Amino acid sequence: MPQGFGRHQRVAEQIRREIADLLREEIRQVNISLLTVTDCEVTRDLSYAKVFYSVLNIDERERAQAWLDGAAGFLRTELAHRMRLRSVPRLSFVFDPSIERGMQMDALISAVRRQDDAHSDEPEISGDSPATKAGESS
Repeated sequence: MPQGFGRHQRVAEQIRREIADLLREEIRQVNISLLTVTDCEVTRDLSYAKVFYSVLNIDERERAQAWLDGAAGFLRTELAHRMRLRSVPRLSFVFDPSIERGMQMDALISAVRRQDDAHSDEPEISGDSPATKAGESS
């Protein structure tokens, strides 16, 4: 059997899109700044789905997790109306720290670049600078 996207992977991607769409409609009522569905993993038997999310304001993480856990049944019911599946997977929501880690890495890289630029702007102290050699050859 050829390796490729299995059915559970296609279902996971469809669930990710549908949950993102549902959250776009429902999240306005909860007053959570920006909640993004980053990934979804579904078991091979399609009984459980782990939905990964991130929030723009890290201070809203606990509130978002509590709301998502409470809304899991509603979201599963809405998925049942939107998708053609015999049984819709049970949803669990997991915070995805990858965006936060990426921002931290970006900040570290920027700091190193600034430090490197600061070192390259300093004048050379040794007597072997090109200006000194040009003056000696005259």
